[in-house]
Amino acid sequence: MREVLPDIFTWAWFSDRFKYDFNGHFIRHPSGNVVVDPVEPSDTDLAELVEHGVARVLLTNRNHYRACAKVRAATGARVAIHPADAGFVREREIEVDDALEVGQRVGPFTVVSAAGKSPGEVALHWPERRLLLVGDACAGNPPGELGLLPAKAIDDAAQLGRSLAALLALDFDALLVGDGVPILEGGKAALQRLVDRLEVRA
Repeated sequence: MREVLPDIFTWAWFSDRFKYDFNGHFIRHPSGNVVVDPVEPSDTDLAELVEHGVARVLLTNRNHYRACAKVRAATGARVAIHPADAGFVREREIEVDDALEVGQRVGPFTVVSAAGKSPGEVALHWPERRLLLVGDACAGNPPGELGLLPAKAIDDAAQLGRSLAALLALDFDALLVGDGVPILEGGKAALQRLVDRLEVRA
């Protein structure tokens, strides 16, 4: 794992299909350490998670269950996902412990709706750190900019556009992504550029 911001670590798994990294995140926090959207960890990465301890695994959407079963088994962490996406995960025999509700505070994060790619897509906002973490709502591709997943992976493109526009009301600068390259400075400006390209209408 590498530290991308103070007490925020990431590890990656390269996707041959998409030609960019899928990212797992580990956040150290006094209220309990959190893992978000864990990708397949190396033995070293998994050992670090076990050593530090993980209280919660947060899934931003139905497709990011990825390595959560492995992390849950190794650390005893509770897995949480929005109820609208939970059924998809349970059908894949992934145990879900908790509902991740919009407006809920989990560790340092406030859960924010990012619906569109899937009904239960959420983003995680850390207002005190001016940080936003997204799963599949958008991707850090190309580096320094944001794009969308392929159209066939998006349930409701119009809703996703509205959700992305609504995220601009939040106060953030750093933007961490489940897919692609994070934008550690200027993340809100990059999101504005994406929304402008999408020509979102309220």
